[in-house]
Amino acid sequence: MDYKNSLEELERLLSELQEENKNIPIIVEGDKDIAALRKLDIKGTILSTNTGRPLADFCDRVAENYKDIIILTDWDWRGGRLCHTIRKNLEGRVNCNIRYRELFARYAMIRTVEGLPSWIETIKKKLNLV
Repeated sequence: MDYKNSLEELERLLSELQEENKNIPIIVEGDKDIAALRKLDIKGTILSTNTGRPLADFCDRVAENYKDIIILTDWDWRGGRLCHTIRKNLEGRVNCNIRYRELFARYAMIRTVEGLPSWIETIKKKLNLV
């Protein structure tokens, strides 16, 4: 793996995500994902699907309040199913961006949002940047 290229791409993606998140909320799976994104300096609205209520209710609330969202569920099998279900529920009501989810899956050797900060730290250590 080309760690230098991977780190550059991850940092570029995070910078773009920070900008987009100023106006567009991010949907994640849980509180640990929110904490990880905050650690990565993502300051805008982040919504967790883990509300204790049915996913359909969550999606209805999202559709009532937003016209665009970024879906950033984990890029494992379970996260993929959740992403698909959210998109299906919001179809025709909200524009869903899954670009970041796809690109993080390509450039990070991990499968979860909550693992991003430690993965970036690991790459920096391998490259002697920390």
